[in-house]
Amino acid sequence: MRTSSKLFFHLQRTWAKTLVPLFSREFTSDLSCSLKATATAHVHRFPKNESFTPPVTNSTQFRCRTRCLHALADPVVHGEPQLSSRQRKIKERYALEDAFESAETYDEMVSAFKEMELSMEEKDLGMACLKIGLRLDRESEDHEKTLSFAQRAFRILGGCDDPDRSSKFSLPVAMALQLLGSCCFKLKKFNDSLGYLNKANRVLNKLEMDGSCASDDVLPILHAVQLELFNVKTAIGRREDALFHLKNALEIKKRSLEEGSRELGKANRDVAEAYVAVLNFNEALLHCLKALEIHTTHLGNNSLEVAYDRRLLAVIYSGLEEHAKALEQNQLSQKVMKKWGCSPDLLHAEIDAANMQIALGRYEEAINTLKGVLQETNTESEDRALILTSMAKAFCNQDKFADAKACLKMACEILGKQRSNPLCVAEAYSEIAMQYEVMNEFETAISLLKRSMSMLEKLPQEQHSVGSVSARVGWLLLLTGKVDQAIPYLEDAAERLKESFGSNHYGVGYVYNNLGAAYLELGRPQSAAQVFAYAKEIMDVSLGPHHVDSIEACQNLSKAYASMGSYPLALSFQEKVVEAYEGHGASAEDELKDAMKVLEQLKEKASAAVAETLMQSLPHDEENEAPEKSQGDSLKTLN
Repeated sequence: MRTSSKLFFHLQRTWAKTLVPLFSREFTSDLSCSLKATATAHVHRFPKNESFTPPVTNSTQFRCRTRCLHALADPVVHGEPQLSSRQRKIKERYALEDAFESAETYDEMVSAFKEMELSMEEKDLGMACLKIGLRLDRESEDHEKTLSFAQRAFRILGGCDDPDRSSKFSLPVAMALQLLGSCCFKLKKFNDSLGYLNKANRVLNKLEMDGSCASDDVLPILHAVQLELFNVKTAIGRREDALFHLKNALEIKKRSLEEGSRELGKANRDVAEAYVAVLNFNEALLHCLKALEIHTTHLGNNSLEVAYDRRLLAVIYSGLEEHAKALEQNQLSQKVMKKWGCSPDLLHAEIDAANMQIALGRYEEAINTLKGVLQETNTESEDRALILTSMAKAFCNQDKFADAKACLKMACEILGKQRSNPLCVAEAYSEIAMQYEVMNEFETAISLLKRSMSMLEKLPQEQHSVGSVSARVGWLLLLTGKVDQAIPYLEDAAERLKESFGSNHYGVGYVYNNLGAAYLELGRPQSAAQVFAYAKEIMDVSLGPHHVDSIEACQNLSKAYASMGSYPLALSFQEKVVEAYEGHGASAEDELKDAMKVLEQLKEKASAAVAETLMQSLPHDEENEAPEKSQGDSLKTLN
């Protein structure tokens, strides 16, 4: 269900709890924090048996506008006391509010709202604007119109443009801010959306912390705000920050729902997918297994939800390089999808299975799987290009490069005609480039990666992908000796990946390692040492100090300091390398021998450097003899 729909129904549910109209003067002038609490504001009602006469006015226009309201008012009962003009207006307003609240369609709501506008003050229309805005957000694609109602609601309910004043912390204000954030997101005004949603988040946190609102009222709106923040930050490529909000949304659901609730299964799978997007497969595994447990309990092993859980679980196991487990889960998923006739999902699951077979070294089996799937696709579909690319991967692993190139050529021809899904095409080009890398055709790989990068740069939500592709281009340029060209790509990759995944993501560490190598190649050891230090720090945090990549970062740092002539520091880091490899035991015997050899070389260079320094500090014989010689020459001259 869309966020706006959830809010709309929450608003309706809250309104239904009270019998007191929401659009009274007291309500809009002194909004309290909870819609439920607000609805209990005291408004004097008059008995229905009280009669009244129309107010005396000289305004023809006003009489025309209120003519339709007279029919809504109770008829005058002969002989009974009449209502005053003020009482009559209040009663008319109740009738208008009832008409608005009972409206079932959008057109009925707008019609009732127009009548309210004619007879009510602007400050009494805030909740009506909010409800229409939520209805539009749920049903309409006219986001500008939705935004106009949201802005009007916030202006009335908030009283000013700054909701941070203590008197303006209320649930209606938070809902208006959430609606503004949702509208701006759909209009791709991402910075405005973040501003509104962050304000809504502050308002709701304050309400919950103060205890001035019931949790049942705050949590649904807070959940919606967290989901919106996740969507916005994902759209601008800040995936690590976005994941924080999705986890918050899950925690809110846990507070609101019973343990093991079916809805928690879908929420856990969403979090698992988000972790996969940032390549954190260990955390993804925990949430995916929880989703599978919940869905299996509620729906059984043959449900589609369980099939989707298993397919995601297969992807996660592939990321963890547990390919046998991945293939097992994939096959279980396929079995259920076949029963339900899920053709598109089943096709992609079969492609995934072939890739897992390739990872397990079962190349012929993978090729046969792909040949079977190929017959189910159109000749120019994106899926066909993906199948051909996977087939090329299998051929590459068999060193059948001619067959691999033929498949890749056909895939590129298909992708060149695609316009509907630029993300899918860009990812396919990136995968094809990887196969050309395997075949050592680096120029072709670089060309395809640049093509992929140009497409991804147009998609704000794919900045992490741009960073990954840029890192690969930089690495290939470095590999082919084009160091000057490599550095801008690597520097750009580091910044984009930090923005998307956070500064301590291991992907950033890998980029810094390559960037340091480029600086070292250009004779810039100080710059190299700086980025190697960043790489080591990141690797130690994200992978642990004894991971092979962390050890390599330490080795690189030792090289940089040796290039600078800082042998004490170089020796210190090289000793850590030796110590780390010793901890790996027999599996790292060769690496340990190489590391000890480098350590001995550094000791020799350090000793030589110390000796040279001592020699330079001593006075030379020629310098001592020079004054004596000069004195002898002077005596000869005198004689």
